[in-house]
Amino acid sequence: MGKITFILGGARSGKSSYALKIAKDRPGKVAFIATCEAKDKEMKGRIAIHRTTRPSHWTTFEEPRNIDKCAGKIGPSFKTVIIDCLTLWITNLMMENMAPASIEKKAKQLVGIMKKMKADSIVVSNEVGLGIVPDNKLARDFRDIAGRINQIIAGRSDEVYFMISGIPMQLTKNK
Repeated sequence: MGKITFILGGARSGKSSYALKIAKDRPGKVAFIATCEAKDKEMKGRIAIHRTTRPSHWTTFEEPRNIDKCAGKIGPSFKTVIIDCLTLWITNLMMENMAPASIEKKAKQLVGIMKKMKADSIVVSNEVGLGIVPDNKLARDFRDIAGRINQIIAGRSDEVYFMISGIPMQLTKNK
C-alpha cells in the first residue's frame, strides 16, 4: 500500500519544486501526471520550462481530466507517482461543467486508487482559502470545490506539507 504525501501552498510557493525533490531522493521509477493544458502560447512556454525540471528518465502522463483512471493504469514498475496539480485538474473539470458533487466523487476515487497502489504518491495543490472572498460566482465555486478537495486529500494523506516561500512546513493531523 502506497504512502500519500500532499503538498499545498500558494502560487509560486515552491510546491512543484519540493515534489520533484522528494521524488528525486527516492529510489525507483517515477511517473509524473501533468494536469495542465497548453491552451495559449504563454502556457506552452510554462509547460516547456516545467518539463526541463524533470529528469528525462521519468515517465510523464499528460492527463488534464481523468487522473483517477490514469493513476489506476500506472503499473507496479513505478515506485513514485507525482500528480501536479489538483487545482488545474479541478479547473479543467469545472470548465466541462462537471457538478461539484461529481468532482468530489472523482477525488475520493483518486484517493482510493492511490491508497491501493504499490507506488507512493506525491500530490500537489494550491491552497485557495487564504485570500479574500472572490467577487464572482465562478471564482467562489472554484474556491469552495478546491477547498473541499484539498480537505479530502489531506485527510487521507500520510504526510501533509504547506509551502511558504520555498520552505516546507510539515503539518500534523489530529487522529
